[in-house]
Amino acid sequence: MRAITVRDHSAGAAGLRLTEEPYPHAAENDVIVRVHAAGFTRGELDWPATWCDRAGRDRTPSVPGHDVSGVVAELGYGTTGLTVGQRVFGLTDWARNGSLAEYVAVEARNLAPLPADVEHTVAATLPVSGLTAWQALFEHARLAAGQTVVVHGAAGAVGSLAVQLAREVGARVVGTGRAGDGDLVRRLGAHAFVDLDGGSLDEAGPADVVFDVIGGDVLDRSAALVRPGGTLVTIARPPTVRPEDGRAIFFVVEPDRARLADLAERVRDGRLSPVVGAVHTLAEVPGVFAPGRRVHGRTIIQVVEGG
Repeated sequence: MRAITVRDHSAGAAGLRLTEEPYPHAAENDVIVRVHAAGFTRGELDWPATWCDRAGRDRTPSVPGHDVSGVVAELGYGTTGLTVGQRVFGLTDWARNGSLAEYVAVEARNLAPLPADVEHTVAATLPVSGLTAWQALFEHARLAAGQTVVVHGAAGAVGSLAVQLAREVGARVVGTGRAGDGDLVRRLGAHAFVDLDGGSLDEAGPADVVFDVIGGDVLDRSAALVRPGGTLVTIARPPTVRPEDGRAIFFVVEPDRARLADLAERVRDGRLSPVVGAVHTLAEVPGVFAPGRRVHGRTIIQVVEGG
């Protein structure tokens, strides 16, 4: 099968290559998915699991990509709840070969059925970004109606979904980003927008919840935006500066089949509109993720047209 692989940690996204790889093995309780659409982020190339298995052994050449949408091609021994030919989408394992390939092996429990009226390119935006946004806002920060939330990187893959989910629950939403992001962020439902390049970060606060996907100085300065009793939650790195009277949480997204199904329903009824920033073929991947390229929303790799 064709797949995108990486071998050299130091090469970054420039090390992505289209190669021929063996068809994956379906272990117990696995599903082999014929990939129709997949998602990838350059940040994966800094994750230890991209390069080593859980025992610390080198596993290169490895196939990146952890968002998958496709059709069940094969069931592993003992797999129940899904059928061959069924449309599915979900989150692939961090320490196994991923979704930038024509086929991928995934634990069945990490996949949800995909309704026939949701396109694969849209579904592939939801596993990592949608689950991250939901878990940050509602499971870790416990965002509620009437509260104020600051969403950093609000035009990005995760932030654009977080803005919509927070607005739906009745929160006041302040999005941040670059100057050119403002119109999109407001259309997504943000009540206000702060330009991180030309404005003052202090304008974003105070807030009950600050959700950061950027890290660095923005994360450190965000602690001061949190109201007493509030929460700073981030996926960038463990916070070194904490709110004076509040919580600071770093987390890694976890699979959740039921929540994936819920997110798909929100897409179906129009409550959630994922931002598909660009769609490329598998063969185009090596040139798509070069440093400096930036799009709003999620870049999706379409492996099979239609379906």
